[in-house]
Amino acid sequence: MTRVDGLDKVTGAATYAYEFPTPDVGYVWPVQATIARGRVTEVDGAPALARPGVLAVLDSGNAPRLNTEAQAGPDLFVLQSPEVAYHGQIVAAVVATSLEAAREGAAAVRVSYEQEPHDVVLRFDDERAQVAETVTDGSPGFVEHGDAEGALAAAPVRTEAMYTTPVEHTSPMEPHATIAAWDEDRLTLYNADQGPFMSSQLLAAVFGLDQGAVEVVAEYIGGGFGSKGIPRSPAVLAALAAKHLGRPVKIALTRQQMFQLIPYRAPTIQRIRLGAERDGRLTAIDHEVVQQRSAMAEFADQTGSSTRVMYAAPNIRTTVKTAPLDVLTPAWFRAPGHTPGMFALESAMDELATELEIDPVELRIRNDTGVDPDSGKPFSSRGLVACLREGAARFDWALRDPKPGIRREGRWLVGTGVASAHHPDYVFPSSATARAEADGTFTVRVGAVDIGTGGRTALTQLAADALGIPVERLRLEIGRASLGPAPFAGGSLGTASWGWAVDKACRALLAELDTYGGAVPDGGLEVRADTTEDVELRASFSRHSFGAHFAQVRVDTDTGEIRVDRMLGVFAAGRIVNPKTARSQFVGAMTMGLSMALLEIGEVDPVFGDFANHDFAGYHVAANADVPKLEALWLDEQDDNPNPVRGKGIGELGIVGAAAAVTNAFHHATGQRVRDLPIRVERSREALRAARAEAQKRGPGAAEQGKPVG
Repeated sequence: MTRVDGLDKVTGAATYAYEFPTPDVGYVWPVQATIARGRVTEVDGAPALARPGVLAVLDSGNAPRLNTEAQAGPDLFVLQSPEVAYHGQIVAAVVATSLEAAREGAAAVRVSYEQEPHDVVLRFDDERAQVAETVTDGSPGFVEHGDAEGALAAAPVRTEAMYTTPVEHTSPMEPHATIAAWDEDRLTLYNADQGPFMSSQLLAAVFGLDQGAVEVVAEYIGGGFGSKGIPRSPAVLAALAAKHLGRPVKIALTRQQMFQLIPYRAPTIQRIRLGAERDGRLTAIDHEVVQQRSAMAEFADQTGSSTRVMYAAPNIRTTVKTAPLDVLTPAWFRAPGHTPGMFALESAMDELATELEIDPVELRIRNDTGVDPDSGKPFSSRGLVACLREGAARFDWALRDPKPGIRREGRWLVGTGVASAHHPDYVFPSSATARAEADGTFTVRVGAVDIGTGGRTALTQLAADALGIPVERLRLEIGRASLGPAPFAGGSLGTASWGWAVDKACRALLAELDTYGGAVPDGGLEVRADTTEDVELRASFSRHSFGAHFAQVRVDTDTGEIRVDRMLGVFAAGRIVNPKTARSQFVGAMTMGLSMALLEIGEVDPVFGDFANHDFAGYHVAANADVPKLEALWLDEQDDNPNPVRGKGIGELGIVGAAAAVTNAFHHATGQRVRDLPIRVERSREALRAARAEAQKRGPGAAEQGKPVG
């Protein structure tokens, strides 16, 4: 089925947050801190107020007060204090009758500071780093099964390595944008938002309002990748400015402001130690992570969580520490924690395979398990081995020479790599209503949001199937907080969570209609459903999606350029509701994994504390020319699942492990291991120089064999 909203999007009929018609609207432009730590001593707004069109200048002295006792991140308490916690923090704002006037006015505001020393550099040995009490999936920061240290000491074979991943920015196509309007004590927000209902509750608490007093509208979203999971500081600023002026206000961030004001994936430094028998069977895994948080608030990604469910090691220990720095608090980014954590684990597995001279696909198969090593529960389904075998067959893996650095095509070195993929199968409670209209049509309402994933299309299909009607007779309403409790679009949980509630409501409606003999009563008939109790039925199994990535890369021995020739992803994620949108999700996630491996890095200037590259001229993401022959396919997986959708989340599975497949292929091509992402050209050239030096030590014949000249 083709996307039901496709035509509206390509013709411009779809209305995004910034586009809702709003009369008498003001435009807000933030004034941002030019120091990384300290306090504002004065805001001189007079030069701005003298500019044509400027309506107001807000700062911590005159901004409306928020409920700073609310359970919310301190990033949301905008203009409540003169304290500066990170470079780029909003310290004032200008509201004007036009965007141009607001920008010009903001440039005229003069801010004085009392500056303090700052620290923005992540270090593995930072004495301030503490084990996180809990990480974002709710598990403890420290988990140990068995005796990892003892098993490592006794292991016949051991490997140990450090891996790093940098700051990575979400960079959705649509920037964060908000229109805020007040009607006495009721707030309406047209917001680029992944979870209207959850955002409504959060904003009500922050503004000290009754639950239900905030309507959040998010009908169309141009991507989010986690960054729009909750309202961010610009949305709160818009609501503050609208309250201060008593008129609607709108804001849309520039791309540069996106880099400074919107959370990012936290950088990590990871140490992985593996212990194994000589036949490759793991005896111990120790995964230690130090990652960045802000000095304002704790945020700890679940970077070790995948490690505890992937392989059948009897002794597993994961430790997640966070180091407080003078930075914006990091947050969710597509497969938070799992993406950097699996880069490290799957790189380490490749290194172990090399050490043991065992095929890396076979090594993973030997360590498969039918029982979750973390929870002790059986998996509801686990298609990892099937994905590895199917991928290996389609990728002609059997023809691969296991020796690295020997395949050459002209001046290019060629190599192939593999990595496993994993993501938990989350389902959260949701509500939905289904209504039969007197004219023979049906209306289904659910507080879902489609951030570009195809959720609107999948829910339309599921509702029509449950009702037994063609989709033309169905009207689906999503994207508003007032549609009822529903989880956000994140964690790959949307379709399964909302779809369960939609299916339940539709089937309950049919049962109710049967009591009327199948006829719709005058005025229609409506039924509401909630899945809070149903979701608890899933607890007897450990539920996860799995997959396998295969990549082929070539490395130019003259320039160090890396080109990915081919990527193949094979996934097992239960029932695929819509193959078209599913393929888009897998392909997009794999592309993002390629981008992570070769391009993306947020460079922090330690002197000023700001990002040195805060636009797409300096922060590179994969473009069409970077994307190779890319294939995504899935297995027909039967899952023991009470959810009638019978599908698992797919939006994040495709990125997890993808970067490791590329870097493992780079090692196979060059014989050199790069453990720090991304492998930019300068790192590639360093690896080629090292390969050349090693070849020269082995003698002229070896040097000629690979002949990397770097």
